[in-house]
Amino acid sequence: MDDLTPEQRRKNMRAIKSKDTTIELMLRKALWRKGIRYRKNYKLLPGKPDVAITKYRIAVFCDSDFWHGYEWEERNKRIKSNRDYWIPKIERNMERDRQVNEQLTSDGWIVLRFWEWQIRKQLDKCINEIMNTIENCTTNNDKRKCYIIKNSTDRQKGT
Repeated sequence: MDDLTPEQRRKNMRAIKSKDTTIELMLRKALWRKGIRYRKNYKLLPGKPDVAITKYRIAVFCDSDFWHGYEWEERNKRIKSNRDYWIPKIERNMERDRQVNEQLTSDGWIVLRFWEWQIRKQLDKCINEIMNTIENCTTNNDKRKCYIIKNSTDRQKGT
């Protein structure tokens, strides 16, 4: 059973945004301070990456732990209300994430995905991974070799 009243739940759900979330803003501000210029919610790419560094063909996604299924096998057991709706919805999100990764990679983009908890607790590591990816692309004479999918090692827990 839900701990919130229907009115409280409605208010919470209405406040959820699809862009300019707290974690996106944290990551983007940190990149901007490092001098990295990017496009946000880039509509010309599949999945509309939260950050697209077009110069290096890097697509960055900031994935919410809940909406994108972090530690899904464990977490889906904790969903108590409206399971018939939420479980398939989040599993569709996870499948869509995989399809977007494949499509971007086949189009020659590097895909970086960070979990919400990583951005909140290890922002420096996320920024360093992006910076290392950029460095890898700029030092690589044949830039096609740097177009691979990269996931944080912790990313594998959720998918």
